[in-house]
Amino acid sequence: MTEVRYTKGRVCNRTPPLVLHQNSPRRNRRTNPVSFIGPIITFIALLSATGAPAMGAETDFAVWLDEFRTEAIAAGISPKTVEAALADMTGPLPNVIELDRTQPESTQTLADYVADRVNEKRIVNGYRMLDRYPTWLGRVERKYGVRSRFVVALWGIESSYGEHAGGYPVIHSLVTLAHDGRRSAYFRRELFDALRILDAGHVPLKDMKGSWAGAMGQCQFMPSSFLRYAVDADGDGRIDIWRSIPDILASIANYLARVGWEDGLTWGRPVLLPEGFDVDLAGLETKLPISRWQDLGVRRLSGKALPRRDLDASLIFPEGPGGPAYLVYDNFRALLAWNQSKAFAVAVGTLADRLAAQQEKGKPGAAKGKPSSRR
Repeated sequence: MTEVRYTKGRVCNRTPPLVLHQNSPRRNRRTNPVSFIGPIITFIALLSATGAPAMGAETDFAVWLDEFRTEAIAAGISPKTVEAALADMTGPLPNVIELDRTQPESTQTLADYVADRVNEKRIVNGYRMLDRYPTWLGRVERKYGVRSRFVVALWGIESSYGEHAGGYPVIHSLVTLAHDGRRSAYFRRELFDALRILDAGHVPLKDMKGSWAGAMGQCQFMPSSFLRYAVDADGDGRIDIWRSIPDILASIANYLARVGWEDGLTWGRPVLLPEGFDVDLAGLETKLPISRWQDLGVRRLSGKALPRRDLDASLIFPEGPGGPAYLVYDNFRALLAWNQSKAFAVAVGTLADRLAAQQEKGKPGAAKGKPSSRR
């Protein structure tokens, strides 16, 4: 799809006089400038209809890119890296602009959202990842204090264990969004960080792929998160969240550890509430001991008593009062630091719980059948 953009132009208010021979019969007729507007409008419309690029848009982008190139070099990024990364860019990526403009508001219920992400295929493949990488997962768990099932669950929710990590060129996507103007300040910072990653030699330009919004690799880190949390676990001198399993697993765990993950704790659980429960007690800003929630009549989904642990917890309604209720701990807040969506955090926690259940059984839940292709 070709993007056609229009820029404001300047119209000359002085029309040069039409010079005629003294004996011309048109000598005393005045030319109406308005008569020229119709053909001009028609010509512009034809350009739009045929998808021809607007010259002003091309010039605007080129000027912006030149200014950014100068600024990036002044910020300490090597000219070689900048020139290679920005070479041959003649304009924004139209489909990226379209995706940014048309992000749909989610109409899924929480149950549908979780079911779509915590499906048979992700559970089976997650169990296989736990079984395939016990050494690295064990090292990560001991170093960062994050249980393997949560690391694998985040890996699965973000990219289906690397199967869907995105194929957009990260630099061009970020250039497009930084130039666009809607959230230019944010994406401009991310673009600088992406260039710093290239400059440090962590990944070749051709392999720096991700989502249309610039989230990179199998753990879908934005460039700023990469610089803050990504880890070179395999010791090869580069941080590779695209191909290195040790780097991917350690980076996920390091992120959670740095935002307050507490080892030995779970994330939370769905609960049942008694009739007439005071919903004003709900919200992450309210923390009460588990024993207090027990006294208030809160129970596990099975109807059994809550765990007897000296922990504070919060009650939340991700869909609002009347919807499903969850009793969550501080590790739920760590998941929210990764992604602010409560539904996302519930999905990660639910997948982690399903993986733990499969570990206890010692086999995938669908080992005898072919995994579902449903994502």
